[in-house]
Amino acid sequence: MTITWPGPPPRRRLSWQYGLWVAVVLAIVWFASQSGPPVEDAPSPVVPAHPAAEFEVDRVIDGDTLKLKNHARVRLIGVNAPESVKPDWPVEPFGPEASAFTHRFVDGHVVRLEFDRERTDQYGRWLAHVWVGDKLLNEELVRAGLARWEPHYQYAQAFKTRYRKAEAEARAAKRGIWSLRENEKRSTRNDE
Repeated sequence: MTITWPGPPPRRRLSWQYGLWVAVVLAIVWFASQSGPPVEDAPSPVVPAHPAAEFEVDRVIDGDTLKLKNHARVRLIGVNAPESVKPDWPVEPFGPEASAFTHRFVDGHVVRLEFDRERTDQYGRWLAHVWVGDKLLNEELVRAGLARWEPHYQYAQAFKTRYRKAEAEARAAKRGIWSLRENEKRSTRNDE
């Protein structure tokens, strides 16, 4: 036996609680769509168009890499510090010391990034010369014997000359990586 309504089913009045519930759900959906991706998945901010800018450092990743408060990662151009946090890679001699040096250099300071011809690397990190006041982190890291100068990046000859001279000074004094036996026979580069 089938029971049928004599007409369309009666319409219920929506309660104000139901309307409020729908409004809250819609507001949550809207706010969630406005927040963007999670911070770790967010793309690196665009490199500033001007040649120099000041930034706050969030943390030091290793001796030659910083993370800024705007979530950009910065790789010191023209230098290469021993690895200390690279996944699936052993901690290299003087890697922790290079990281500690960079921590001491930038902690509590606003850094000025000076960009050159090559502004990003293959990982999307900004490439920059990093200044704290009138001191150049890239150069001081090399002078301390905690990084090698790298001539292959596209950056100004004046900086290449500074980094090469700082490395020669560290070598002569047998500082840091230059105190290791395997580096004694490494020839002085005349790349640039």
